[in-house]
Amino acid sequence: MLPNNILLANKINIAIDGHSSCGKGTLAKYLAKALGYVFIDSGAMYRAVTLYLLRNKVTLDQVKMNPNILDTIYISFKYNFETDFFETYLNGVFIENDIRTMEVANYVSEVSALKEVRDFLVILQQNFGKEKGVVMDGRDIGTHVLHDAELKIFMTADPIIRARRRFDELALKQVLISFDEVVENIKKRDLMDTTRTESPLMKSDDAIILDNTNMSKEEQARVALSWAKGVIAVS
Repeated sequence: MLPNNILLANKINIAIDGHSSCGKGTLAKYLAKALGYVFIDSGAMYRAVTLYLLRNKVTLDQVKMNPNILDTIYISFKYNFETDFFETYLNGVFIENDIRTMEVANYVSEVSALKEVRDFLVILQQNFGKEKGVVMDGRDIGTHVLHDAELKIFMTADPIIRARRRFDELALKQVLISFDEVVENIKKRDLMDTTRTESPLMKSDDAIILDNTNMSKEEQARVALSWAKGVIAVS
């Protein structure tokens, strides 16, 4: 076990990328809490922008013509001690539940593929990482946003397993949707994420693959934490 003084002195940035519904956020939150780091949910940031555009009836063409529209968006994260959860806020308003709907899920890949949106959010994300001690998850964190992160993890799992996890998560929130719809959404997002022009989803050459198809949350957490402490020890 590393002494706390080493953990605090040798802070690193951790980039976690991978396919949708792989549990990137869950793992990132665990590592942030275990190491005393800041968790940045880049996926929630793209979902927040998507929600903003939907609510304000702003089209992607309008964003292309006038990227300054995005300047009215401010995204922040707050840790809720009662729920032990990092929550997302849009312009100071709690939106954690609103950004997890299928309406947002079905549109977020199109929004995140837009260069103007990515440019806007990448600057915010890179500013978060300047002080080190950040755990950030997304699609292009290791390849583009925090390309100099000391630890990069690329998460993957069987698509049907990912769909089952997503379906169960939505069921707990009493979202009425069929399993087949979730499977199609997973497939659609995988295709769009890996084929988009702007920063497509891909594994960084120096990233470690974490296939959690047959792993529990506890097992993958232990593995990832051991990787992080190993990197910190030699930093």
